[in-house]
This record gives sequence, C-alpha cells and structure tokens, in this order.
Amino acid sequence: MIRPVTEVSLFTLALALLASGADAQVPRTSWGAPDLQGIWSNPYETPLERPEEYGTREFLTDAEIAEAEQALAARYENPGRDSREGSGTERDVARAYNEHWRGDPTMARGQRTSLIVDPPDGRMPALTPEALARIAEKTEFLQALLQGTSGGRPGPVSPRRAEPSPDYNLDRINRSDGPEDRSFTERCLGYSLPLILPSGTLGGVARIVQSPSSVAISYDSGQGQGFNRIIPITDRPHLPGHIRQRHGDARAYWDGDTLVVDVTNFTQKTDFYGSRENLHLVERFSRLDEQTLSYQVRIEDPTTFTQPWTVVQELTLEDAYANQVYEGGCHEGNFGMLGMLINTRAAERAFAEGRGPDPATQDNATGGGALVASP
Repeated sequence: MIRPVTEVSLFTLALALLASGADAQVPRTSWGAPDLQGIWSNPYETPLERPEEYGTREFLTDAEIAEAEQALAARYENPGRDSREGSGTERDVARAYNEHWRGDPTMARGQRTSLIVDPPDGRMPALTPEALARIAEKTEFLQALLQGTSGGRPGPVSPRRAEPSPDYNLDRINRSDGPEDRSFTERCLGYSLPLILPSGTLGGVARIVQSPSSVAISYDSGQGQGFNRIIPITDRPHLPGHIRQRHGDARAYWDGDTLVVDVTNFTQKTDFYGSRENLHLVERFSRLDEQTLSYQVRIEDPTTFTQPWTVVQELTLEDAYANQVYEGGCHEGNFGMLGMLINTRAAERAFAEGRGPDPATQDNATGGGALVASP
C-alpha cells in the first residue's frame, strides 16, 4: 500500500480527483448516485487527538508507521487487565473483564497522525466554562458517593448518597439503586453519534444500504451495542425543537458526489465528550474508490466546545460474504446488570441483619481508581 507523506489531506485529494473526472472509478447505483453501500470497518489504530510533537503535520512517514506498529505489538505483551496481582481485592474483581476485549496485537497504525483534522493542530478544542462547570458538578457528586471507600477520599458515608444525579446519569455511580445508577455501557447504551469506528477486538462495522430517497446504516460495535439509522434524503426541515431523539434527527442531501447529513435534536441520553442535547453534527460520506469510504464529521456545540471541530476516517470495505451485521443483542444478554442489582440488594439485607459490611463503604464504581465525570 502506498502511504502518502505529504500534508495534503486524503479527503481533499479525493475530492480534487472527483472534480477532475476521476469519478468514473467510483461505483454508482442503478439510479446514478455514488454507491455507498457495503460493510465498512476501520482496520487502523489512529489516535483521536494528534500528539503534540507532530504539530500540524497530518500524515506519518513509512518509518514512523513501522515504529508505531512495533509499539502496538509490544503493548499487548504487558498483561494489563489480565494481571492477577492483588487477588481477591476490589481492583482484582474490576479487572475480571480481561485484556481479550481490549485490542489486537497485530493492529496496523493508520497513516494519519490524528483523526481530528480541524483545528489544524489536530487537538480537541477547549471546553467552555459552562461545560467545565457541568463536569465539575458531576465529578464532585461521583466523588461524594465514593467517600469512605477504598477508591474515594476519607470520611463517613456522604449524605449525598440519597441525592439524584445532577444530570441524566451515564457514568458509574457508586450506588446500584437501579439501572440508572450504572454506566451507559453497563446499560447497553454504549454507542451514540457520531460513531467514530474504533479498531481492534472491540471495534466495529457499519453496514450501509441506500435507496434514491434514503440511506440506512446499521452499526455493530462493542459487544452487541450497535444501533440503526434511517436517514431521509430530503429538503424537509428538521423536527420541532421539543421533539428529541437519542440518535438525533437527520436530514441528508447530495452535494455533488458527497452525501451530507445534518443531525440535530439530540437528548440528554447521549454524550459525546461532554456534549449532549445541544450537539450538532454535519456528516459527509464520500466513496473514494472500490475499497474506501471517507467519513467526515463536523462537531459543534457552543455550550460545550469553544469552536467546532472535524474528524475524518477512511473506512475499508469488508467481504460481504464473509461478514454480516446483525441486530445488537446487548440487552438480551445483559445478565451483568441483573447481577449488580441483585447482589447489592443481598448485601444490603445482610448488612441490616448484622452480617457483612455496609455496601455504601465499598467501591463498586472504580475498582479502586479515581473517578472523574466524562469526558
């Protein structure tokens, strides 16, 4: 594979080639639109943010890619979560979800220095004072419920233990009064938009099917935590602002050979690096060639980020005969949630009868580490 070493964006280059007449190489549907259909995946390990040493440089050299891939392989020689040090402790139990699910030692390093291409430094914009205040308020609440446990600050059980979360909770609260106290992944709400496909064992795929009037995308990521989208290609306006949806309200149109999708009307039940109901996305899907789909998304939320920012991925076409995308089955197999709630009720009954410790003094949120609200 040819790896570019210039700072010319692959996305920009592809658009230039399309404009120059090279679009004959782009597959088209029977009705003449660019064919975005297929099962697409991300085979590369690329950081979201650019390491500062690369400055504004967008691509790695061949030598840098080889060095990075050696480092990726070495990373999985460390036992990590497979380590059984401290057997029987809270931290040991938290590590039970072992390293098998954390990645693949043969992963390839992507050409890009980062997925973020704008701002030019490849770094996520600073959060607004409003967002920082929200995060600080939630973090203090999470820390209060850890007070007196091995993972929290010293002191008695906090009276805040009976308080509701200051936001719609998507974090791991040190409490299991109900499913709403558990994290979004434990509740099978693990992925929302924009879904920037990860790589490795916990990666995922997106299956796209299109018609002249709509595009359907079925995501399969994590362990059955996928979801489906049906995006109308229309000039109809967005839904009224009081109608909110977890994956937003999407409206699409063709800009030349690029499908542009505008998404608004999110809810508090989604969280993208601190952005919730005010999230606004502009997605751009472009078929670059037989095997490559460019996905670009502009992220905007003036209540969370000090400026908009843009992420780009080049996705690879999978063999449709060897791979299939099925409906996610996370909820049907989520026995872990039942176990957490049942075990907590049992511990509370035992403590009330004078047997066992007070569950409020046990760390069931961090495994002994620090807890900070997302992002």
